[in-house]
Amino acid sequence: MEMSPYTSQGHGVLVVPSDTSRRDVFRRIAQRPHVDWPAYDATPLYDQSSLTALIEDFRTVSGIWFEHSAHNSVEGLVCQYLLSYVEFSPHDQYSGPTRYEMPQLFRAFLLKEVYGWDHETALVEYLRQHSETRRSLGFDSVPDQSTLWRSWNERFSAKLRETVERTARTTLINAQNAGVAVPRDPERKLQYHNEESMETDLDDQTILEEAAKISDHVSRVVFPSFSLDRGDGCEIHENAYWDLQTYLGLRERLAANEGARSFVYESTRDRTPLGHAHRGQIRNLSIEQVRAMYRQAITRLLNEVAETEQFFRAGIVAIDITEADPFTGNRTGHEDEIIGTKEKTDEYAYQWASVQLVGNAVPLVLDARPVRKGETRLEIVEDLLDSAEELVHVDNVLMDREFDSQHILEMISQRGLSYVVPKRMQTSEKAQAKRLLQRDQDRYETDRKLHLGKNEWHETTLIYRRKEDSEHDDHRQYSVFMTNRGSGHLTEYGYRWEIESGYRSIKRFMAATTSKNFGLRFFYFAFACLLYSIWRAVDLLVQVELTGEYEHSPIVTADNTLTLLKKETGIG
Repeated sequence: MEMSPYTSQGHGVLVVPSDTSRRDVFRRIAQRPHVDWPAYDATPLYDQSSLTALIEDFRTVSGIWFEHSAHNSVEGLVCQYLLSYVEFSPHDQYSGPTRYEMPQLFRAFLLKEVYGWDHETALVEYLRQHSETRRSLGFDSVPDQSTLWRSWNERFSAKLRETVERTARTTLINAQNAGVAVPRDPERKLQYHNEESMETDLDDQTILEEAAKISDHVSRVVFPSFSLDRGDGCEIHENAYWDLQTYLGLRERLAANEGARSFVYESTRDRTPLGHAHRGQIRNLSIEQVRAMYRQAITRLLNEVAETEQFFRAGIVAIDITEADPFTGNRTGHEDEIIGTKEKTDEYAYQWASVQLVGNAVPLVLDARPVRKGETRLEIVEDLLDSAEELVHVDNVLMDREFDSQHILEMISQRGLSYVVPKRMQTSEKAQAKRLLQRDQDRYETDRKLHLGKNEWHETTLIYRRKEDSEHDDHRQYSVFMTNRGSGHLTEYGYRWEIESGYRSIKRFMAATTSKNFGLRFFYFAFACLLYSIWRAVDLLVQVELTGEYEHSPIVTADNTLTLLKKETGIG
């Protein structure tokens, strides 16, 4: 129903969202990859009463809502957000007849929270002065202050009160990010209900307690992205499978059969999957399904950390390929999947490619994919950049010398991105390096045109840089880099080491297997990437919560995070 404009305190005349503008918002949400609304409909781990899903839905909608030119009011979203699908009854602590419905009260308290009013009196007075807002919230008359107080303190569960607070914070942040005037500045830190004042002393116990709370919260947001197609009526809860997979990451080289037997005794669940059942369920997932679930999980994780001021959403990404341990068995029938090693030895291995945030950003793995025989490096880079640019604003791309193809560099430039890539030294580069050595010159730049075919060229800059303390006494003292943005970006190439150190941790999180099933192998790698990303996100959030700042060196260990996740993933 279309409403007339109304006046809101301190913000002048505001336009109420129309049916058309609302449709525009939800059309855009439907077109976004890896985003589902409502969240409960996307995974069996949520239902219509899930408060985590409700917070996620508000984040999804408000992230698009305020980008619309007709939506210049936080109050407009509070009044117009669709709540008819939300089941509030499990969080309603009253059993008898009540005057007001839970959706009415939820909106009212959300309005109170976005304005930052400490007492119900301010809310009552506002609704008395703004009859259009009162009617939009569903009230025929101004509610009584004492009724509102009892509703908030006695009728709403503690979790529902916390949900109102978190939803208001998320809504304010997204409005502020879109340039919409907000009634108050949101606190860009995770908030917890009835949280006691934190000690400033960063002792291990304080860090672990904070990490436990944040790991609990993050796992409840991220793990519902993963889903198994098992049908209804299964006795083993779906989260038990993700519990077990996390447990396998706790110990190096732990396979599913052995891990499942140990997990029976360590898990708090009544029923846990056997190793063969666990592998069977994962083998049923296609690589496309695993990638889609991974990207949705990372989207949710990014949304969590993006609400802190310390997270840099724009920045540098590194793309690389890693390989599993050399494969020593019979690869007959799997030659397209168990391919050669990057060093061109006579060994064979599975290979995986990934794109990761590096630089000032928290080093999350944005996407991962398998590498098959016959795929070009151009296809791989395009695919991973497509994913990365859907999730974050990319400025610069760092890659290893195996990606020094002129066609890859041209594709990156066409996207308006900068790059830094080492160049394999050919005859001309070796000759130039020898001349620099004779002149005792440490650095040299020159423009170069790389032939693309059909009289088309890619223009780049070659930068020769002498290595410090090189073990060589010839042209090998020099490295050659290509960039399309000048030598100033060369210092950023040092960030690429983060993806190498990340791979070491990721491999540490992988379950062991001798299976040749390509989907199972890739799932193990992708889930390890997710565990690594959760660890780094939890560390960021803990640092921000305890110190208000973020340093790259983690204060929460990977083992601590995995142990906490193992304890906390039991949602059901």
